[in-house]
Amino acid sequence: MRIGELSRRTGVSPRLLRYYEEQGLLRSERDTNGYRRYHPDAAERVGRIREFLAAGMTTETIRTLLPCAQGGPGLQTCTHTVRVLDDELARVDEEMAELRRRKEALLGVTEAMDARRREDEALAGAALNSA
Repeated sequence: MRIGELSRRTGVSPRLLRYYEEQGLLRSERDTNGYRRYHPDAAERVGRIREFLAAGMTTETIRTLLPCAQGGPGLQTCTHTVRVLDDELARVDEEMAELRRRKEALLGVTEAMDARRREDEALAGAALNSA
């Protein structure tokens, strides 16, 4: 199938499909006229790429997992896939911890701002009462 058909089947733009090729995630062959031709299972492969991207994986990580993503949902269980997924989960845990730290910092700024506003209002009220 040509790139336009693959794009229609997957909902992924031709530009993004070309990017997947550049990243080594998708392969095509060239017709004599230079048009890209994709294997019939390319739509399934694009779906898997999208699934992994939605999980926050990098194209580099996805490239290493795609050979284990053949023949249905999920991944073939092997030392490599278990290690990669464990690493991804650890990375997500680290990101979540960082987001919690940042949230606490923002809440601290908000609380200080609210306290300052209350102080300013109290001072303004006291100035009006003494005038």
